[in-house]
Amino acid sequence: MPIPRRVRGVVLVCIALALGATPGAPLAAQERYPTLFTPALAAKPQVRDALRWLESSYPEHVQEWIRITEIPAKSEHEQARAAYVKAELEKAGLEVRIDSIGNVTAVRKGVGGGPTVVFAAHLDTVHPLDTDVTVKRDGKVLRAPGIFDNSASVANLLAVIRALDRAHVRTKGDLVFVGTVQEELGLRGMDWWLEHTPRPDMLVAMDGGLDGVDYGALGIYWTRYHFTGEGSHTLTSAGKPHPARALAEAIASIYELRIPEGHGGAVYNVGMVGGGKVFNAIPQDVWFTVDLRSVNPVLLDSLDREIEARVAKAAADQHVGWSKELVQRNKAGGTEEQLAGARRHPIVQTAVDIHRFLGLPARAVATGSTDANVAVTRGIPAISVGRANGGNQHTLQEWADSESALPATKMVLLLGVSLAGLAEAVP
Repeated sequence: MPIPRRVRGVVLVCIALALGATPGAPLAAQERYPTLFTPALAAKPQVRDALRWLESSYPEHVQEWIRITEIPAKSEHEQARAAYVKAELEKAGLEVRIDSIGNVTAVRKGVGGGPTVVFAAHLDTVHPLDTDVTVKRDGKVLRAPGIFDNSASVANLLAVIRALDRAHVRTKGDLVFVGTVQEELGLRGMDWWLEHTPRPDMLVAMDGGLDGVDYGALGIYWTRYHFTGEGSHTLTSAGKPHPARALAEAIASIYELRIPEGHGGAVYNVGMVGGGKVFNAIPQDVWFTVDLRSVNPVLLDSLDREIEARVAKAAADQHVGWSKELVQRNKAGGTEEQLAGARRHPIVQTAVDIHRFLGLPARAVATGSTDANVAVTRGIPAISVGRANGGNQHTLQEWADSESALPATKMVLLLGVSLAGLAEAVP
């Protein structure tokens, strides 16, 4: 008997959803991406035992999460937290090193025949060393500066290593675990690590919320612009070159910039303004900062040039000098179209499928603002995945859901055995 048209439509939608398609989009337009994960892998006895160990030991996991949070670790001052992580990795029987910039690295050797996969969790926070980082419990919510960004990932990383050991899980490829430093200062630790370490096959940054998988790199340009002049007492200032007027003209002109539609989009902001030393005089030096961001490297550079041109025009109009200070230059990875090849790498869909298996939001986006960025811009297959659910990061009101790090940790474990390849069980 022929299938009614309405039933045929339901069947087609179900097939599309099973393949990861977007409801409403033509099936022909959907691309089926390669994946290294299947539910059968999670059901393997050693993997199943590792997941169960994560569940049974989760109260201790949360206690360690709190303990890590309460170790101050402002960027460039991560030494105490690095020492704790190093000691715990050594307890797991791993050979550990701390490099000259402060990154902590440990390698869990595979049995051979698989790729090298890096998992990176940054150790640093933005909070000054004298910040009160005592964790307070509010029901299921943990509150403290740094509890979400990025202490959660550090605790997750340690828990995954222990679970693999307790369940005697072996992988074909090496698993490399890195606690990076100075992530909050422009991904400096990860950038240094990739410059001084043999190129890995894949990289996973553990950073962010549990809202999906990022496989791109948001380009971030931080620039400080200075205007300078001879200055003058207010009483003799009429008609003289004025750096502050140039600054005002430049900022007003910059905010008239129009971001073109499409092309990945962009955003910018004047975040800081300063200068001058006395109340009743033309300042001799004033400055402002621009935070410019886009995933599109062409658009990022063109907007950067346009902003600089407007600064130069304002300086010329007011007959003052100007200069620029490049504070940070993190390259852009590309738009969704430009990263079509990266999207087809199995690392992305494997992570999406694991998210779906664990009941987490399963979407992939061509952006990112984590340690994975410096791998993406080097052409290394890389993603960032979340650590927990939380909010108000970089503030004193930071919080995290105490239960949400468990599925995040399971996800990292499943990524490890999927990407590096599960070896035969060890007797």
